[in-house]
Amino acid sequence: MKRFLTLVLAGVTAALAVSCAVSRPESMTAVQKLQIKVTPEVLAAVDGRIPVTFTIAFPKGYFCRDAVMITTPVIVYDGGTAEGQACFYQGERVKENYKTVPAKGGIVKEVRSFDFVPGMEKCHLELRSVVLMGATEIKLPTIRIADGCNTTYMLAELNGSYSLREDGYQEVVKKSTEGRILYDVNSAKVKKSELRGESIRDYQESVENIKKKERTRIRGTQIIAYASPEGGKKLNDKLSDNRASTAEKAWDTVGKGQKASSLEIKSIGQDWEGFQEAVAQSDIEDKNLILRVLSMYSDPAVRESEIRNMSQIYGEIKKDVFPELRRARFVTEYEYDNYTAEELKELADNQIHVLDEAALLRAAANETDWDRKGLLYRIAHERFGSEKALFNLAAIYLDRGQNGVAEMYLNQMADQDDPDVLNAKGVVEMRKRNYKDAEDYFEHAATDEAKENLGTLYIIKGDYAAAVDALKGTGSRNRALACILAGDLDGAQSVIDPEDPRAGYFRAIIAARRGDNARAEKELGALSGELKSRAATDIEFSKVQ
Repeated sequence: MKRFLTLVLAGVTAALAVSCAVSRPESMTAVQKLQIKVTPEVLAAVDGRIPVTFTIAFPKGYFCRDAVMITTPVIVYDGGTAEGQACFYQGERVKENYKTVPAKGGIVKEVRSFDFVPGMEKCHLELRSVVLMGATEIKLPTIRIADGCNTTYMLAELNGSYSLREDGYQEVVKKSTEGRILYDVNSAKVKKSELRGESIRDYQESVENIKKKERTRIRGTQIIAYASPEGGKKLNDKLSDNRASTAEKAWDTVGKGQKASSLEIKSIGQDWEGFQEAVAQSDIEDKNLILRVLSMYSDPAVRESEIRNMSQIYGEIKKDVFPELRRARFVTEYEYDNYTAEELKELADNQIHVLDEAALLRAAANETDWDRKGLLYRIAHERFGSEKALFNLAAIYLDRGQNGVAEMYLNQMADQDDPDVLNAKGVVEMRKRNYKDAEDYFEHAATDEAKENLGTLYIIKGDYAAAVDALKGTGSRNRALACILAGDLDGAQSVIDPEDPRAGYFRAIIAARRGDNARAEKELGALSGELKSRAATDIEFSKVQ
């Protein structure tokens, strides 16, 4: 510092007149005449730095016209000092490019920022100044302008919010089996040949097999009748109703002892939905023309008229499509119990080849051994190309704090724009303190979890109002911290999670800020470990301890 000042002195000496009496620069040692305001009054760390703004009001007659004043803000803390960028001021007659302070007085404003280092929790900010004039160098008394540094934002949890992909495993699987009978045109009579046909035989055999399985239950049966979309809506609605009645009467033969009380009878009428599906799956050459008509018109009469006008196509429809739509369906819904957690574990250990993707993913999710869990996810990815398994691998390594491994698996995902992948990548960057990259990922992800993670980043950045808004309704434990930092102590008190290890610390801060020192002391007395050590140097409790 001495060498620096000497160089500055040498640079400005030629420009300085010596018109001031010796007493004038010496009188600038009366620093008590300076009015200094600091924002914030108590220093506060934000995003790993300590920003500070201070103004110096120089009274009339204080600043010598021929003097240069060099003021350096310095943070003094246990373990050392940290100097900020020096401020240069000059009197009215000095011809340097510094801030000029008139003899009649003036106000200067300075904005500085310091890197936060451990130990600065207990610190003070002071201004160290020297005055230069000609060959004269005068050291001014040090001015202490702020005490302590608030680091409450550092209590934020940075683990991030993310979830495993759902495996799609069904503990109870719902299925159905069905058979059908076909009717002649404009007829509701059930032909005996239909009751003995292949469709009904297969249906009956399927129902019998269902009954024999211990873990399977029949939930009910529907009889659903239809009419092909020809001949007008009124006629076909009635025809469909009649077919529903005759199909219900045929149930004694078809159902083979199933309770009639479990039947649900439906009459659909004209089956335009079935017609569209049948045409789409057919080999009719101009089927796209028919499908376009269906998309253009919703009125059944107009649809039928337009299709009839396609004379060549209509013949094919009448021959190949309409007969399959003159029907009644017998649909039996049933369910069966899937593998239990114990059975999944047994199969994963001894017969893993019988498990499908969903079952293998569930077995992995149930596994408590980390290495075994990872192995099962890797097998699922190898066997089925499972993207769910790949993502869940990344998630479990995030759980273990192995961010590099998690990132490796995330980079292997096929869809790099998937919102869950973007959010998880943001979590990795947040843990690496790459907050700008993390914010970009979270904003592009735009999921509920990403919104919660953005709320945490707002705490880090010092935008506490935005943090409170982003964390609202998320269930995040960081919401209480955001409310404290935003000054909403009542809101913070109401959302503290009693299971949060920081809960007592939060309550102590709230009590201290309210001036309830007795309550703060009680909460602090219950702390242990790192939080107890932290509290000993925390400026939040300067009036408590």
